[in-house]
Amino acid sequence: MSAPELNREVSQALDARRGALAAAVTERQFEARPDLLERYGERGRHHCHKDAEYHLSYLADSIASDSPALFADYVDWARVMLSSRGIPAGDLASNLEILCEVLRRELPGEPGEVASEYVAAGLRSLGRTAAPVPEEAGTPAEPLDELFQPYLESLLEGRRQEASRMIQRAVEDGVSVKDVYLHVFQRSQYEIGRRWQTNRLSVAQEHYCTAATQLIMSQLYPYIFSTEKNGLALVGSCVAGDLHEIGVRMVSDFFEMEGWDTFYLGANTPTTDLIRTLEERDADVLAVSATMAFHVRAVTDLIAAVRSRLDGVKVLVGGYPFNVDPDLWRRIGADGSARDAQEAIELAKRLVEESRR
Repeated sequence: MSAPELNREVSQALDARRGALAAAVTERQFEARPDLLERYGERGRHHCHKDAEYHLSYLADSIASDSPALFADYVDWARVMLSSRGIPAGDLASNLEILCEVLRRELPGEPGEVASEYVAAGLRSLGRTAAPVPEEAGTPAEPLDELFQPYLESLLEGRRQEASRMIQRAVEDGVSVKDVYLHVFQRSQYEIGRRWQTNRLSVAQEHYCTAATQLIMSQLYPYIFSTEKNGLALVGSCVAGDLHEIGVRMVSDFFEMEGWDTFYLGANTPTTDLIRTLEERDADVLAVSATMAFHVRAVTDLIAAVRSRLDGVKVLVGGYPFNVDPDLWRRIGADGSARDAQEAIELAKRLVEESRR
């Protein structure tokens, strides 16, 4: 059996048995650590089971993507998230060690070895001395810092209209919409995510801030849709199951400002509808976003479906997993990956030009 075939088999086994494996990990952890029940009670046992399911979900996708780096990055993210909620890194390490033990027992032979080696990569990441997540205050000044800081503060305090007015004034005063997207909207989304991770922001607050930014983006459309068209077409979308649409929406708006005809399909788009849109719009480029590692398999399946139906459409991918593993786009069959919207435009132009030579 080839390595890709083995990885697919292991990934599918983890998906199929996720609940049972998580239950076995939880039982073993509370058996080995009776103090956990005293510290956290039955509610803690429930959370331990859910955490084990999350570990297994990320593990399955990392293995399917042939990317130990994705799981190691997830472990580091989980360390910060759990420690900010009072769960020490030692408890996470113990949980992962037990996960290795359970995987070797329940998936004997090569499957168990493959899965446990990925977990071991996460443990090695956890074992390194990790720097604390940096605070926003005190960081070196960045472009449009004088706009970013009050904009973020307005969002966090629930003053959406004030945030909207300051963006409108800045654009009217000559600040480019692209700069606002990159140095205010994108940066604020990163900071909001960081504050949720470190338990300084609730899910409701995160949703409010994101929705407010999306509304303010739409108020800038008179500036965005005024560019002369260049004859190129882009379809932008998230895959089915991914509800985090703001990143690919920013990318689509950048392409619109460069003169492309853009067709932004939003979040959770079914593959059949997306392919139909590519055909109807005679698209040159498909831009797909994956926010989490567990969306990468859906992106892989989407690319395979597009390749089976259409010739000539270039597929660009982006999002956090592709920043963690810079070669991931090659393994899933994309034509390229970009770290931000401006880089995506430059890459798309080059790919289209090369295909027309």
